[in-house]
Amino acid sequence: MHPSKVLFQGQRQPLLLPACDHYAGSDKLMRKSMALQQELGPVFDITFDCEDGASAGNERAHAELVATLVDGPDNRFGRIGARLHDVSSPHFAQDVEIIVGAAAKRLAYVVLPKPDSLEDVLRAQDAVNRAAAKAGRDVLPLHVLIETHGALHDAWAIAALPQVECLSFGIMDFVSSHYGAIPAAAMRSPGQFTHPLVVRAKLEMAAACHAHDKVPSHNVTTEIGDGTVVADDARRAAGEFGFTRMWSIHPGQIRAIVEAFAPRSAEVDEAADIVLAAMAQDWGPIARHGRLHDRASYRYYWTVLQRAQLAGIALPEAAAALVNQPESI
Repeated sequence: MHPSKVLFQGQRQPLLLPACDHYAGSDKLMRKSMALQQELGPVFDITFDCEDGASAGNERAHAELVATLVDGPDNRFGRIGARLHDVSSPHFAQDVEIIVGAAAKRLAYVVLPKPDSLEDVLRAQDAVNRAAAKAGRDVLPLHVLIETHGALHDAWAIAALPQVECLSFGIMDFVSSHYGAIPAAAMRSPGQFTHPLVVRAKLEMAAACHAHDKVPSHNVTTEIGDGTVVADDARRAAGEFGFTRMWSIHPGQIRAIVEAFAPRSAEVDEAADIVLAAMAQDWGPIARHGRLHDRASYRYYWTVLQRAQLAGIALPEAAAALVNQPESI
């Protein structure tokens, strides 16, 4: 049987997405991001941005461009989504009609920004579902931005929605919503990892995601001139806060984020060794290098192998064959 079937036995499995979510808003940058994805492979997602990418008065033309690119030949991997205007915006319904209506079958997901509550998410979800159904798509995954007090309050309920696969932290809007009670320094490092209210928000959102087997996505690093800053932010987001994904706003950030979130080569080798040994013992307990392993640790190391594959890391031959095996087997 497939390892996922053995190890999870009908239970919910952790959702795995590419570790980098790259945002692009202009025509030039959207096309550039697609070219880079074709070069590197589907190790990162692309989110075409309508909320901040469309200039005032150009919202319809921008939505039409997004729909055309998503449904076009350069979307080779099916890993491009779109951030719509928020559900309270006069442009939201137009975005849904144009983008979901024309490209529902090719969209990886849609991003819902600035909900104030679970009710806002449900309202947006209903509109997206109606348009997707007309376009022949049964379920279109939703990514929800947590950047308001109300959304943070309802984060657990939002993460519990079956159609939601990712919560993403919008640090700049979240800090701004405190009207000076949180200093601007908390929008960037090191303050974003030390200010109690920001730390609390990140941990609450990440915990909600893990409780419901969803993906927590860390906020953007605004520093685009120094790759060490984004790499360090990504390492801290993953290692200290439990995030498994992170925004990118510049092509130069993508590789640093993918590498920071990817398992280290020694851990990949260890995971392959343990999983293959466990399979040889019909998934019973084993001893490896003086340590006992059972199905709890097998689930962990199996996920390591899956994450490594998503990051484009070459796996040992036997492990690669196992990870690439269809789950129907």
